[in-house]
Amino acid sequence: MAHTRAGAAPSWRTARLVALDLEGTGAQDGADEAILEIAAVPLIDGAPDVATAYTTLVNPGRPIPARPWISPGLTNDALASAPPLAAVEPGLAALLDGAVLVGHNVRVDWRLLQRRCPSIRPIALLDTYKLARAVMNTPSYSLTNLLKTLDLTATVDTMAPGSQPHRALWDTVGTALLLGALIHIQWQTDPAIADLTAVADVPLDGGVSAPVIEEDQLHLF
Repeated sequence: MAHTRAGAAPSWRTARLVALDLEGTGAQDGADEAILEIAAVPLIDGAPDVATAYTTLVNPGRPIPARPWISPGLTNDALASAPPLAAVEPGLAALLDGAVLVGHNVRVDWRLLQRRCPSIRPIALLDTYKLARAVMNTPSYSLTNLLKTLDLTATVDTMAPGSQPHRALWDTVGTALLLGALIHIQWQTDPAIADLTAVADVPLDGGVSAPVIEEDQLHLF
């Protein structure tokens, strides 16, 4: 049931949110799991700002065997001319440091990003999968099913031309749109970022609870 947030904390729309998705070689690789593609899309006034999105393929520095779980199009030929992760990390850190990272099952992306890019320092993690389970009743909470259920698939296709489901840009734009739709379902007025993290945070350190974050750390000037 939707509810009205009490108090006068700033809206989530002014928070520094960045939707993130990584495509990799899979957890089956264990400690050798590599990042193959990254997309990061800032949210401006609650909407994905595709014009300032950062997206890149990543050369893993080794051949990648064909596997059914590797995203379509991420072939050795496509990755050969991509920059290595060491060249990508500084620019990515500039975008993500101090931001709230939004992802669908974001703990998976954060686990890999933290392992491969330990210099990156977001301030919090917000999980649309966790939020969806709290506010919707549907047979599947996959990103593609949720977007289809909420009639957002065509919008993602339009905003991420040339991409497709299970590729980083498409999934990141979809996650950003999904966040806004879920908020509309649950809240009658714009919630504060603290309201969202109370429902859908994922601890940065993998512990029981996330670190305490001051409201003024989360908002744009």
